[in-house]
Amino acid sequence: MPQIEAYNAPLSHRIMAFVFGLLQTISRFFFRLIFGAKGEHMPPITDPILLESATSLAMKIRNQQLSSVQVLESFIRRIKEVNPLLNCVVDQRYDEALKEAAAADELIKSGNYTVDQLAEEKPYLGVPISTKDCIAVKGLLHTAGLYARRDVRADEDAESMALMRKAGAIPFALTNVSEVCMWWESNNTVHGRTSNAYDTNRIVGGSSGGEGCVQSAAGSPFGLGSDIGGSIRMPAFFNGIFGHKPSKLIVSNKGQFPTPFSDEQNSFLGLGPMSRFAEDLRPMLQIMAGDKAKLLRLNTPVELEKLKFFYQESDGGGRMVSSVDPDLQQAMRRVVQHLSEKFGNTKVERVQLPQFRQSAAIWFANMRDDSGHGFSYQLGDLRYDINTYLEMLKWLVCASKHTLIGLITAIMDSLQCQHGSSKYNHMVAKRDELRANMQKLLGDNGVLIYPTHPTVAPYHNEPLLRPINFSYTGIVNVLGFPATAVPLGLGSEGLPLGVQVIANFNEDRLCLAVAEELERAFGGWKRPEVQL
Repeated sequence: MPQIEAYNAPLSHRIMAFVFGLLQTISRFFFRLIFGAKGEHMPPITDPILLESATSLAMKIRNQQLSSVQVLESFIRRIKEVNPLLNCVVDQRYDEALKEAAAADELIKSGNYTVDQLAEEKPYLGVPISTKDCIAVKGLLHTAGLYARRDVRADEDAESMALMRKAGAIPFALTNVSEVCMWWESNNTVHGRTSNAYDTNRIVGGSSGGEGCVQSAAGSPFGLGSDIGGSIRMPAFFNGIFGHKPSKLIVSNKGQFPTPFSDEQNSFLGLGPMSRFAEDLRPMLQIMAGDKAKLLRLNTPVELEKLKFFYQESDGGGRMVSSVDPDLQQAMRRVVQHLSEKFGNTKVERVQLPQFRQSAAIWFANMRDDSGHGFSYQLGDLRYDINTYLEMLKWLVCASKHTLIGLITAIMDSLQCQHGSSKYNHMVAKRDELRANMQKLLGDNGVLIYPTHPTVAPYHNEPLLRPINFSYTGIVNVLGFPATAVPLGLGSEGLPLGVQVIANFNEDRLCLAVAEELERAFGGWKRPEVQL
């Protein structure tokens, strides 16, 4: 069992942490001064259809309590209502989707299938689904927020979307991302910036930020995201919904752009489900996993009273990483209290895995590969390396088609350790050590509850001053474990709170079962504040 020991940081690290904290305090003052107290309010949700889970909608559609056309029209209306404020949806296929919805209704009325047969063979028949602009949907844009791809459209569905279609879901909307999906604010030179439904002055996260946003605003019942450094879990957290990064190599990444450079990078990337309701995650993952679903045993009941619950309150003092917000500390304490009261104090244990302090360094090193390509090659549409310094000069005179953070990321990427170097090998060993420790800790009946992010949703552009905060999620990608982002209500600023639940390889069902328990305890998704 990991021992909890105080970390005695070197004096230089303590000075750096003090300066970093001071700069964050000063910058936050100026961001509040610039943006004001609160952004625009959302229109109220007046249509009860918008408050149903995807699973509930599917049941009502196949029982003819609702029609697919009726459901789709409700979500289209909601998107048209909120998108001028949020800019979360960047492409759509409403006309085609309505025809497919009408066909679904006719199939149900035909009597060719019983209700039970539909539930088994097409569990999401007639339910609209959205996804981000890097997961291919035939006929829709497939830009990944890259200007060079601004006119590219997908020739076929990504494999995960094809499986959801086969299960009856109807793709209808495409959502915004960060440039080539490698930053945690969804902003690019193709579609612009997406704003948070709880406060339009705040970010939605990235790269599945538009997806998290449209769902939090009740513009879509469920959707697909992708995650190589937290790109499902951070947007889920910032937007107050559920999101699951599956165990490595369970869900196919085919049809996601940009494609990983190596087999190992491919194992870090995970496509997964996102929804306002925890009950949707398990059946979605069952579908998306295809033939590999049997490895997850998702239909095997989870006896929560037999689980071991471990929790860690912070990364332990990562360099250039924000301290955990008081609201989030209190949310963690509420989770621990609930689990202790319901399942017993002996089932809940605090741990401190010291390698988490080096999460960012471990992630950056493990992202290196022997292909010879880096982020500048992704910015070149996987065809050539852009000249990042020239593009930076062009950006200064408003002549570059890339985002500032995209160029900074490319420059920083080029300065990281090289694949095969002594530093690379050292950080790979650190990862392997942490992975082994966590496998031993979690076994087949344990979960680790850990902050999804150290702060609530920052202001627009504020992540530029705290870029390493993604390390709370990124470390899980290079370890390969499954993790579920779980909302825990709203904090003192009216912004979503939450945690992530991590389990051992292929024990995704444990994460999902705990997510459902925490939803019952704390209420899950909360409606954004409205102006009456």
